[in-house]
Amino acid sequence: MIWKKPALFRRSISGAALLVLAACSNVAQAATYTMFRDPGCGCCLSWAGHVEDGMNTKVASVDSNDMAAIKTARGVPQELWSCHTMEVDGYIIEGHVPAEAVAKLLRERPAGVAGIAVPGMPLGSPGMEAGNRIQPYDVIAFGPTGQSVFASFP
Repeated sequence: MIWKKPALFRRSISGAALLVLAACSNVAQAATYTMFRDPGCGCCLSWAGHVEDGMNTKVASVDSNDMAAIKTARGVPQELWSCHTMEVDGYIIEGHVPAEAVAKLLRERPAGVAGIAVPGMPLGSPGMEAGNRIQPYDVIAFGPTGQSVFASFP
């Protein structure tokens, strides 16, 4: 019996404790995707669907009637503003950023980058599909060290 063998009992308890810690660690590492949007904007929900499909995740949507305050509080430079703002794993995602660029940001975690943005609402970007009309656009990285092109599409 296990209680008659103290070393085996201690190993069993230690193993169980490690499993519990590992499970909690995985939960803590799971990123939460929270998108802030104007309640009257429909393209935001379409973009969130793109992110959910492309990253196999869920995006929580929070309606706000003061998106300027949301963007300002999160440090999004005004020249990069678009219609929605998402927080994920310590980063800010502004506008119609493709899921692959979000995944790249979370994977690479470049130094000095607070977030990435697609300024405006370019045709053909996720959530802004317009048949086969596509505008080329850049995803801009921003942070304390300034701004730079993070990726270009299409």
